[in-house]
Amino acid sequence: MSKFPDISNLRVKLLKEINDIKSLDQLDNIRVSALGKKGAITSLLKNISSQTIEVRKDFGEQVNALKRQITDEIEICKSALQQAEITKKISQDVIDVTLPLTNTNLENGKIHPISQVTEEIIEIFSDMGFNIAEGPDIEDEHHNFNSLNIPESHPARQMVDTFYLPGKDGNSRLLRTHTSPVQIRTMMREEPPIRIIAPGRTYRSDSDQTHTPMFHQVEGLVIDQDANMGQLKWCLEEFCKAFFEVENIKMRLRPSYFPFTEPSLEVDIACQKDKNRLIVGEGSDWLEVLGSGMVHPQVLRNVNLDPSKYKGFAFGLGIDRLAMLKYGMTDLRSFFDSDLRWLRHYGFRALDIPSLSRGLSE
Repeated sequence: MSKFPDISNLRVKLLKEINDIKSLDQLDNIRVSALGKKGAITSLLKNISSQTIEVRKDFGEQVNALKRQITDEIEICKSALQQAEITKKISQDVIDVTLPLTNTNLENGKIHPISQVTEEIIEIFSDMGFNIAEGPDIEDEHHNFNSLNIPESHPARQMVDTFYLPGKDGNSRLLRTHTSPVQIRTMMREEPPIRIIAPGRTYRSDSDQTHTPMFHQVEGLVIDQDANMGQLKWCLEEFCKAFFEVENIKMRLRPSYFPFTEPSLEVDIACQKDKNRLIVGEGSDWLEVLGSGMVHPQVLRNVNLDPSKYKGFAFGLGIDRLAMLKYGMTDLRSFFDSDLRWLRHYGFRALDIPSLSRGLSE
């Protein structure tokens, strides 16, 4: 029999009450009744000093041992009750992930047509084996003009067309006028074979219904020992068919001039209007969509590639213009007006990720 029956009886009583607990509220009531300011164990602790000298030490040790035991038992019980509540809630709130979403805000946000069309273009060329390359928006004249065989007298180098920035050492900085500098940087950095596209923002000093100071382009480049015009034509035909989602496309190549390609070609595709809707790929009218050509031998020399060993072809197209053609937008300036009504009308749902397998613009 215990030397201190009050302590023994209180231990048995508290352990039984904790064992019979069914809720956290009940457990908290026991904690207060045992360990609170006026609790049973607290009262015993206060009585230690009133014990005789002979028993005071043993009495104090047993009371403190009881306090530690009850505190540990309460924590164990609390943890078990909390876990039981979580398990019960999970079993009651089962979510069927196969059901459609309800009451969400997904429809409030829209993907801008420029972003959507850029992803469509990337999806198509990635499927052809092209890598994605990027470069800085702020360029120098060497990469933006000189290496691309653009002479100093070319109109594109005038301040009326190009945004120049203060530069050092006589090499002016500028906002790139095309994404072709990315091709130069890639050829200087990598060994052939090279197959890249370079989408991004470009800048020119122009603004009207079909031109804006900032717009978007994507450049394509292939460098290899056997690159040829037939491969270029195949790439462009396959791209146009995939992008405009038609089985056949009527295309023509017209001679043109670009300083960085020789020969240079403008690419037109057939089209016709049907009740205010533009049908692409057939018809008697022609629509200019992009420029292209074989990489000029001097451009290859500028990046330390031997034109007798390597050949290449390049092409460039305006992302904004393609978006207008495919989705029926008439004013390029609307792309940058931040008009939510326009974006709700022409924008795309957040989960409409372009995919060749299910359709780019489904």
